[in-house]
Amino acid sequence: MNWVFGIHAVHTIIKSSPQRVTELQVQRGREDARLQKILNLAKQHGISIQWSTVKQLDALVEGRHQGIIALCKEGSTHDETFLMELVDKHAQNCFLLVLDGVTDPHNLGACLRSADAAGVQALVVPKDSAVGLTPVVYKVASGAADTVPLVSVTNLARTLQTLQQKGLWVVGTSDDANKMLYDLDLTGPVVIVMGSEGSGMRQLTRNHCDFLCKLPMAGEVSSLNVSVAAGVCLFEAVRQRNITS
Repeated sequence: MNWVFGIHAVHTIIKSSPQRVTELQVQRGREDARLQKILNLAKQHGISIQWSTVKQLDALVEGRHQGIIALCKEGSTHDETFLMELVDKHAQNCFLLVLDGVTDPHNLGACLRSADAAGVQALVVPKDSAVGLTPVVYKVASGAADTVPLVSVTNLARTLQTLQQKGLWVVGTSDDANKMLYDLDLTGPVVIVMGSEGSGMRQLTRNHCDFLCKLPMAGEVSSLNVSVAAGVCLFEAVRQRNITS
């Protein structure tokens, strides 16, 4: 069981996966419209509602809970079979994000949020050396953890190779790439691969990319946080895809 907290995150999980929510803990005395909307939804699904003090809520979660937390069954990740079925379904429109070794839950949550906004069909991570669906991920993702499937694969290099065989172009990001992001055609079925917060993509992952690109950096900072860089890359793809659609 995990606590999911924050108005938007709790509302989204009740709306998309009410069967996972076993109980709500709500700050006593809160009667604003956004909270009432969640309470009405919870009552429709027969979810238990408990009233608590701010101190009690603070003791249950670390972070800004906004007066509401939900006790939930753990969210499930998906496997390679699910991913390949998803790819076949979306065919020429397929748009995936891969995170190679991202271990910070704040970064995963932010990437899920950007992926949802950009229309990404799935976010793929390796089973080892990667963060899972933690309460912090749910909070930062603001509901996107329940709308963007998180696919956990045993062998990322092999998965990328299979995606290539299915017609997807694999675009990796690297500070020492020769091409800029804006030089690439991102309009077709594409996989965008982001490396970890510190060391970037592993060499084996890099070897399975069709193209490598970097972002133009005009200042003294040499690189961006992975979630910020992912947002830039995803929305450049969105821009190009909207132009050609």
